[in-house]
Amino acid sequence: MKFIVSSSQLLKQLQVLGGVINSNNTLPILDNFLFELSENQLKVSASDLETTMSSVVEVESESTGSIAVSARLLLDTLKTFPNQPLTFKTEGENTIEISSDQGKYDMAYFGGDEFPKAVSLPSPSKTIVPASILGTAISKTIFAAGNDDLRPVMSGVFFQFSSQSLTFVATDAHKLVKYSRTDVTADQTAEFIMPKKPLNLLKGILGGSDSEVTIEYNDANAKFTFDNVVLVCRLIDGKYPNYEAVIPKENPNKLTVDRASFLNSVRRVSIFSSKTTHQIRLKMAGTELNISAEDIDFSNKADERLSCDYQGDDMQIGFNSRFLSEMLNNLSSSEVLIEMSLPNRAGILTPIDGTDEGEQVTMLVMPVMLNN
Repeated sequence: MKFIVSSSQLLKQLQVLGGVINSNNTLPILDNFLFELSENQLKVSASDLETTMSSVVEVESESTGSIAVSARLLLDTLKTFPNQPLTFKTEGENTIEISSDQGKYDMAYFGGDEFPKAVSLPSPSKTIVPASILGTAISKTIFAAGNDDLRPVMSGVFFQFSSQSLTFVATDAHKLVKYSRTDVTADQTAEFIMPKKPLNLLKGILGGSDSEVTIEYNDANAKFTFDNVVLVCRLIDGKYPNYEAVIPKENPNKLTVDRASFLNSVRRVSIFSSKTTHQIRLKMAGTELNISAEDIDFSNKADERLSCDYQGDDMQIGFNSRFLSEMLNNLSSSEVLIEMSLPNRAGILTPIDGTDEGEQVTMLVMPVMLNN
């Protein structure tokens, strides 16, 4: 087989697909990219058995065939070329020759039939979502998903589709984010849990895309198709916890504060907090918010005051500063509303402005016990 391709175009696609490949694969064939050539189209795939991703690159060719080529070697080589046409040509049984303006490079290849095939989804359900909306939904939720191998259902993002809205939820039991859109809907109700790795891959490529993503899914797998990319992944098996039950309904104490000032204060004050608990204390009274932290072991403490709009009873509540700053950092509004009921009940963060029509973000953070 023989084809000519632009080096920068091929590199761009391979760098996206390279994210699929694990550093320590059980099957040596998974360290390779699969090249499937059919005349002017080269389909490149990468897989870790759980997730398979492929994209199509335009090439000049008249031949067909499929081979597997070392991903590391090919990526390292392509990174060093300025943009130019490269000619790939198989020589004999097991080497492929790459010719550039500078010279020739031979590398070994394997037969393409050894590469695991992507899962096919028989009669799946289907939903179409604009790429920008899916990208936003992933980046707004994925940071809140857990990393606990003992609770795999909480290590992914829960997709909940209905004829009224699409909802995406992530939680690690300390924080929870629920992102929903009423301007995009699905034909039928469905719910499934997507693992983090394929979502991170999607997040990386959906950002600048203005196309639409077709999501097909059944009980075990999901498939995302857009532009020239197809991603198929295995879903996390299990039942997602009832997240609605943990969102407190009655929250009479409402704090409205400038997001940027609050985030900066939390970051500054948290430097002085205990390195084990990362605890900061919020004290609300009238139009004043007091943010403080203390590390008793090292006699470090910090105290800041911010003006705010607070309606409710004077109260003190403790939060883990890392969770709080992650959430504030993930919002793009200029002001946030924090609703609370009691110092031992979760606080709810919502953006006051800066959201699209039909877009809703609810963030929940569990308090930490204050040691008075």
